[in-house]
Amino acid sequence: QVHLVESGGGLVQAGGSLRLSCAASGGTFSRYAMGWFRQAPGNEREFVAAISPSGDSTYYGDSVKGRFTISRDNAKNTVLLQMNSLKPEDTAVYYCAAGKIYYTSHLPTTSDYDYWGQGTQVTVSS
Repeated sequence: QVHLVESGGGLVQAGGSLRLSCAASGGTFSRYAMGWFRQAPGNEREFVAAISPSGDSTYYGDSVKGRFTISRDNAKNTVLLQMNSLKPEDTAVYYCAAGKIYYTSHLPTTSDYDYWGQGTQVTVSS
């Protein structure tokens, strides 16, 4: 069982930056693909970014490419999401997730991940 805790959310103006962090415990972190998803009110949970277990491969949703960067530190059991050039449409609850398989053959879905954090709110004002 992997336990995930997100932090770093908050309120930021459009064009600003935030860095989200996800701390993992209870499993062998370096064996898991890690991902970030987000969910705005009334919307389905949307894929944001993923990173392979070793950290040598990353994958992004089209809406965040070039603005967001996912990274991980396997020594610290942590995955980060650096978010730059934030837009009001980035407003959502952001979730960290861990999965046994790193998918790049299709846009990852929530069913591709086995463990989830509780989420952290990101609000971007215009």
